[in-house]
Amino acid sequence: MKKYLFILTLFFVVNVHAQTRTATKLDQNTIVKDSSGTVLPYAIWQKLMETGEYNLRRPQGSEEFVAYRMNAAEKARAAERKRQAMLNMPKPRQAASLKEGDKFTDIYGNKYDLKTSIDKVYVINFWFINCPPCKQEIPELNKVVEKYKDNKDVLFIGIALDNKAELAAFLKTTPFNYNIVDEGRFYAQKHEIDGYPTHVIVGKDGMIKFSTIGLAGNTVYWIEKTIGEQLKGI
Repeated sequence: MKKYLFILTLFFVVNVHAQTRTATKLDQNTIVKDSSGTVLPYAIWQKLMETGEYNLRRPQGSEEFVAYRMNAAEKARAAERKRQAMLNMPKPRQAASLKEGDKFTDIYGNKYDLKTSIDKVYVINFWFINCPPCKQEIPELNKVVEKYKDNKDVLFIGIALDNKAELAAFLKTTPFNYNIVDEGRFYAQKHEIDGYPTHVIVGKDGMIKFSTIGLAGNTVYWIEKTIGEQLKGI
């Protein structure tokens, strides 16, 4: 999210051909073909890159790219590059109104009461439908939810500004696997949320362990990192 390969695709994707490794901005005007030489629409090759299974190769001397499925060794190298890239990036900026170490309680009423629901890690996302970065990160957030789907100690909550009908229509075409709270403007205003998306992770002690506003290249990395630390009691 984020999403190392996806970031490379959208912003400065490298030419992975061993002979020439150059930074290149890729967009909807970039010509990308499959192995048979068929030109792939932008939406198609973009989706392929999001899976983490594919990469782009630019033959030497060509302005066009070829999408190909990485083998196990290439995926391992890509995973290590991603890990190193995440470690080298600065931590995403903290949300001004949600400082680490602050107490985070009582925003969910009867639905989610943090005073009575102890010993859980709460992963919370303030978002709304017509927010481009909010929508962009959903596929990567869903991967984190999938990783912890069998862990009862982690609860994912998406506080949306939109009403129930709008959310129902949106979620039919764009699944978002957080527990979605509709009409969340009250909660956003209560916690002085002034930018979207805003993420906050609350530890088992009810204290804020991580928060960030906006979408940085390593936002999802830090969300997953913080969850893991809290489950280990760090």
